[in-house]
Amino acid sequence: MSNTKKIAIMSTLVVLLAVVAVVNFVLAGTKQAPVDGSAAVKATYFTTYRDTRNSTRSEELVQLDSIIATYAKDSEEYTGAVERKQQLVELMEDELVLESIVKAIGFSDAAITITDANNINVFVNSNELTEDNITKIFYALEIEYNVRNGNVIIMPVYAES
Repeated sequence: MSNTKKIAIMSTLVVLLAVVAVVNFVLAGTKQAPVDGSAAVKATYFTTYRDTRNSTRSEELVQLDSIIATYAKDSEEYTGAVERKQQLVELMEDELVLESIVKAIGFSDAAITITDANNINVFVNSNELTEDNITKIFYALEIEYNVRNGNVIIMPVYAES
């Protein structure tokens, strides 16, 4: 089987996986599961944001895995895919740690996205941000992620919890 056919088959499988994931997400979102008898699980901005981010990252990881499986270990494509996969895993770990730190500062929820260019988007569950809260978040980013003059955006997003 030629590499072109392998890539076409893997691409088709990735698209099929994405369709199944979307259908699963839609079907899962139509039902509310009771918790502790009468309470219902309610999706907030933050859970939806994290679910979408994780879904996108999962699709990218599947594509990278298909490249890793298709190409020889000494090829540029293989090496590039392995490096990109490691970068994604590191970004995901950093985001999780930073989200936990921001929550520890006193916010009920937070979502953080870090891009390859060290752009950091911080969304916190708050009506408004005080100068003290912004300083605490920047300090946490500086200590944990060594950000000094990066592109950091901190946005309050009020989501009922």
